[in-house]
Amino acid sequence: MLKHNTYFEGKVQSVGFERNGRRLTAGVIDVGEFHFGTEAPERMTVISGELWAKLPGASEHRAFPAGTAFEVPSKSGFDVKAHAPVAYLCEFL
Repeated sequence: MLKHNTYFEGKVQSVGFERNGRRLTAGVIDVGEFHFGTEAPERMTVISGELWAKLPGASEHRAFPAGTAFEVPSKSGFDVKAHAPVAYLCEFL
């Protein structure tokens, strides 16, 4: 079953689905700065574009270009900045 999610007045949108018993979302982040909280650990893979992320414990944002990924622990959060639209895949670990 697909589930459409919209956040931040439509600037972040995703479609959630399950594959091999794991939850995933594929989505897009429009230009802007956003904060996401995490319940479960997540792996974010940038599919296209470049996403700047400030991960837990970091003092500044770091660039993640297409083809790179980062992980975020459960019960935490992270900040992202996009200077152009970014496509991503989020895996709930």
